[in-house]
Amino acid sequence: MHIEAFGFPDLIRLSAFTGRSSAFLARTGSATWTRAATTVREAGGRLISLWGAETAAGAFTISAAYALEDGLLWLQLPIETRQDGGGGYPDLSTIFPCATRMQRAVHDLLGLRAIGAEDTRPWLNHGNWPADYHPLKKQSSGTERFEPREQDYPFVQVAGDGVHEIAVGPIHAGVIEPGHFRFSVVGEKVLRLEERLGYAHRGIEKLFEQTPLLLGHRLAGRIAGDTTVAFSWAYCMAVERALDARIPPRAQWLRALLLERERIANHLGDLGALGNDAGFAYGLAQFSRLKEDWLRLNDRVFGHRYLMDRIVPGGLATDVDARLVAAMLTQCDQVGAQVRVMQGIYDDHSGLQDRFAGAGVLSVKVAEHFGVCGLLGRASGRKIDVRVDHPYAPYHEVQVQMVSDDRGDVAARVAVRFNEIYESIRLIRALLNDLPGGDIVTRIGRDSSPSHGVGWIEGWRGDVLIALETGANGTISRCHCHDPSWHDWPALEHAIIGNIVPDFPLINKSFNLNYAGHDL
Repeated sequence: MHIEAFGFPDLIRLSAFTGRSSAFLARTGSATWTRAATTVREAGGRLISLWGAETAAGAFTISAAYALEDGLLWLQLPIETRQDGGGGYPDLSTIFPCATRMQRAVHDLLGLRAIGAEDTRPWLNHGNWPADYHPLKKQSSGTERFEPREQDYPFVQVAGDGVHEIAVGPIHAGVIEPGHFRFSVVGEKVLRLEERLGYAHRGIEKLFEQTPLLLGHRLAGRIAGDTTVAFSWAYCMAVERALDARIPPRAQWLRALLLERERIANHLGDLGALGNDAGFAYGLAQFSRLKEDWLRLNDRVFGHRYLMDRIVPGGLATDVDARLVAAMLTQCDQVGAQVRVMQGIYDDHSGLQDRFAGAGVLSVKVAEHFGVCGLLGRASGRKIDVRVDHPYAPYHEVQVQMVSDDRGDVAARVAVRFNEIYESIRLIRALLNDLPGGDIVTRIGRDSSPSHGVGWIEGWRGDVLIALETGANGTISRCHCHDPSWHDWPALEHAIIGNIVPDFPLINKSFNLNYAGHDL
């Protein structure tokens, strides 16, 4: 279904992405809000994100971003607030179940409640905030220095003979972010898993309001260290669309080069960790070596191992020395060959395949139910990739070949990682061989009228979205950042059902979801 077919009378076409995709903005009423969501669902569209905002004048809006056939639709619903400062909007979780936790987060951050929602438990508020404190409200101080009063969370109970609970986290043995996992089990078989996240709220979305528009990419790039390129590019794309800036072709191609190098680095790390979690330490050693070599060349070519702060509004901060292009091409040949050797070892190793095959099956039905996207969706037969479906420059020219698998288990997620490495290597070769000349950055003026912009990037986990509302004179009124893990965490709860508890670390690693994306 095409966006213009909705017939919104005040539909605004935001600046078109460079490529073959567009974004539209429309304001709507409560009845249309629900009807539009139903229509999107029936047409096979996706809910990408849901968030709230308060204007400087004290008015509230709730927003939803939908992916449709011809681009992205950003709907805004004005909210009538009550005397106590709260307000409500129609629940979307019965139409898009992935909205459940997003709506709970909206209430914690702004006090706006989804009317009719079944699950209204707090998500980011762990009981340490006062009842009247909502950090994204304009009158909030932006600090969270409160006496700790951690409250018990009402986990769903599972009753029956022999059923008991296992609590894991939020503090883990490894150096990872906090998250709690509550298992209901009989023996070692998992009957139910429920997650509790949001333990380290960092105030990032509030901090954006105090950050100059043309410096916000630095903050966006620190939302998740393993996704710094995708978040930085999405932010810069939103700024450039809001200010109607034109980016030099060379900068667009180099941005894609950085994104594919980020994708490969993460896949290399995951493949090693998956081997290790299945008792194959050799896999961890070999993939760790390959990832380290990959990161070292990042530092040599671009000046940063994880490519942080390389993408800036208007283009790129660092150009590629022509003498290092050959080094990257050579590395693609070497890494590609060594990864193929390792794939042969993984495929032929009976111990690994015994652990991988049939473990943590995520069916296409469950993936569709929760709107799972990116790598995990493609490993469950859900063929979604923004680079293919809504190609932005330069992907409309290099043309990504989508990788997918229908099995939906750990083995499928391993296979997709291997094949995405090969595809990203092919893309890197194409980007380097046809890299345009010219400038790498264009100057963007600071002074502008209030406007809207959207950045939509296929990160290595899936859709990374940034929705931006600018104020006067280079200020940020609201910057909403969305990580694809919002859709994928609930799916993990279903993928573990029927498996044994000792397989959870392996299944969890095969998902490798982002805690930080929930702790803005």
